[in-house]
Amino acid sequence: MMPAQGNAMTIRHWIIAAAFAAVLSGAAPALAQERSPAERQGLVDLARLLGESHALNQACVSADDQYWRARMQGMLNQEAGEQGLTTRLSIAFNEGYHSGQALYPKCSEAARAEARKLAAKGELLSEKLAGP
Repeated sequence: MMPAQGNAMTIRHWIIAAAFAAVLSGAAPALAQERSPAERQGLVDLARLLGESHALNQACVSADDQYWRARMQGMLNQEAGEQGLTTRLSIAFNEGYHSGQALYPKCSEAARAEARKLAAKGELLSEKLAGP
C-alpha cells in the first residue's frame, strides 16, 4: 500500500475508533439489558461491519493485523451482561469476516474502496448508536 493510502486508512481508523468509543462510553451506563431492540440490532450491524473491516485490513494492511478484532473484543466486554446479545455480536462479526475474506481475498483497489465504504457506514452507525 502506498503511504498516502496508508495515511488515509489510519485517519479513517481514528475517526471510526473515536465514533466507536463514543458508542461504548456514551452508552456505557446502560447495560445490555437496557438497550432497545433497535439499539441491539445496531450493535449487531456494527459487529458485522467490524468483521468485514477486519478481513479487509488483513488483506490490505497485514495478515497479522488485529485492529478491528480488538475493537470487537472491547464491544463484547462491554456487552458481557447479556449472553444472547454477545452471541449475536460474535456471530455477526464472524459472518462479516468470512464475507469480507470471500469477496476480497487479496488487496486491490476494489478492496480499498470497500474499506472506505465500510468506514463511512461504521462512522454513521456509531454516531447513530451514540445518540445526540
